Amino acid sequence: MGLNLAQKILKAHLVEGEMVAGKQVGIRIDQTLTQDATGTMAYLQFEAMGVPRIKAKLSVSYIDHNMLQDDFKNADDHLYLQTVAAKYGLHFSRPGNGICHQVHLERFGAPGQTLLGSDSHTPTQGGIGMIAIGAGGLDIALAMAGQPFYLSWPEVVNVHLTGKLKSWVAAKDIILEVLRRLTVAGGVGKIIEYTGPGVKSLSVPERSTITNMGAELGATTSVFPSDDITKKFLTAQKRGNVFKALSADADAKYDKTVEIDLDKLEPLTAQPHSPDNVTEVKKLKGTKVTQVAVGSCTNSSFRDLMTVAGMLKGKTVAPGLSLAVTPGSKQVYEMISANGALKDIIASGARILESGCGPCIGMGFAPNSGGVSVRSFNRNFPGRSGTKDANVYLASVETCIAAALTGEITDPRKIGKSAPKITWPKTFMVQDNMIIKPSKKAVEVKRGPNIQPLPETHPLSPVLSGAVLLKTGDNITTDHIMPAGAKVLPLRSNIPEISKFVFASLDATFHDRAKAAGGGFIVGGVNYGQGSSREHAALAPMYLGVKAVIAKAFARIHRSNLVNFGIVPFTFVNEGDYEKIAQGDKLTINVGGVETDDIVIKNETSGAEIPVKHGLSGREKDQVRAGGALGLAKQAK
Repeated sequence: MGLNLAQKILKAHLVEGEMVAGKQVGIRIDQTLTQDATGTMAYLQFEAMGVPRIKAKLSVSYIDHNMLQDDFKNADDHLYLQTVAAKYGLHFSRPGNGICHQVHLERFGAPGQTLLGSDSHTPTQGGIGMIAIGAGGLDIALAMAGQPFYLSWPEVVNVHLTGKLKSWVAAKDIILEVLRRLTVAGGVGKIIEYTGPGVKSLSVPERSTITNMGAELGATTSVFPSDDITKKFLTAQKRGNVFKALSADADAKYDKTVEIDLDKLEPLTAQPHSPDNVTEVKKLKGTKVTQVAVGSCTNSSFRDLMTVAGMLKGKTVAPGLSLAVTPGSKQVYEMISANGALKDIIASGARILESGCGPCIGMGFAPNSGGVSVRSFNRNFPGRSGTKDANVYLASVETCIAAALTGEITDPRKIGKSAPKITWPKTFMVQDNMIIKPSKKAVEVKRGPNIQPLPETHPLSPVLSGAVLLKTGDNITTDHIMPAGAKVLPLRSNIPEISKFVFASLDATFHDRAKAAGGGFIVGGVNYGQGSSREHAALAPMYLGVKAVIAKAFARIHRSNLVNFGIVPFTFVNEGDYEKIAQGDKLTINVGGVETDDIVIKNETSGAEIPVKHGLSGREKDQVRAGGALGLAKQAK
């Protein structure tokens, strides 16, 4: 029996375990990336390991999240990241060089290699045939130190594409259709692999838009074959030497197949407040819009911005509406400046933002209260935009600009007979002057006052006891647990301060109650911890004394992050037992050394006994016993 592409790449990097779905395996990591919201903590953890130089083939530290510098914090963190990169052997992408995933695709991604990134949208690189996985910062630190990355051997879902997209229908509509069918939990424990004749009609930026938003499925990653389209892109980036042709075997097997006829797709949008709340754009005709934003790691490529310029040329943004456009990289910015497209965008009344994540993570350009914002981004969780009561719609660049021109949600097919035709350059502008290579000299690491020491971790106690500090519903995101935004992001390297915002959007009293109680437990529903890879959503609760999270089901990255910081992730054996625990109940959990997976929670308040499982692998048990992955790594030295 042949192998699919995901299995081929994973098998080539397998260092531990068996290729059996659900079994934990260790894979060798070729490349790592971090961004500044997660990087400071990742490098503090790497430093704590005492490894003198990175052992991965390539590691890159990007500055793209904490771009607003209204005091010293972000500037200090950037200096720390630059000096750490120089000392330990990383490339450093300076502020203004662009969004990590866009720049990595242009300058570093390589078919057939593995990439681990401390950002959930790392699967963007699947657009050129990489196995690229988002993870917590501690996992990145371990990979830089030469250790394998551990995951459950995934099922592989084949999304088989036929036909060709019609004018005004975009790659964004493909992934929105996948989300509509599979939901935000439909990819958990799976890799999404795209095959079929329809693949040939999609450029690398279009493929990467699709793999980027595979993160919203909860998927481990998504991947396209590496073919002539890939070769053309890499050659245009003057990196044709890294190309290799990769595809599934003719007799490859998949765990599930989803058929999508591209000819039948039409413009779609994800309505508030979830990426899988998808409907046809035409059904929302007339919905008034006050803000439009184009950019993010999902839709800020040369192809995207040329589409924006083509649609805006000679026109003006609708009255009462604000449009922001973010070039994804300095390369894209320079190219649209040189060919005149930038002039057309500016002339329309659009606001040009610097090349960074910005509005996607609530760093500026927040909507008005109660406003409607149409964005070419990847997430529309409540409050993520920076405005709690805003209604955010996710859509293609074509649909975004149609709204910007009309002032309401509009099917882009009503704008004209055909979408702007993009002329692809034979060669992209390549100037890596904003990427600093590692230093060969001794470097002093600069640490500002916002760089605080790592919190202490403690070995697992055989008996866990305390109160239920919070009980949540389904699909709680890491934005709920640990918000982003201009107020919180600058505190990423200061756990005592950032912990004050844990669960702030759900319960403003959580921090004070947790501190007063000396910690306790969280109870959650299905898909607990979906969304961003931010390990602070586990690290800050650990600092506040959270000992275990009991949920119906966990999102992959967040579960791993909990284990990494010594928090035991329990799941209910009987889903109905979720109702047997209330917020404030006192619980006792005799975990021993987590040797057995048959654990019973005693609800001291009600007297109920509730069976749960932790599902920890042997390695994860060792981590939890040691108080987390870093504690275990220190023991091994």
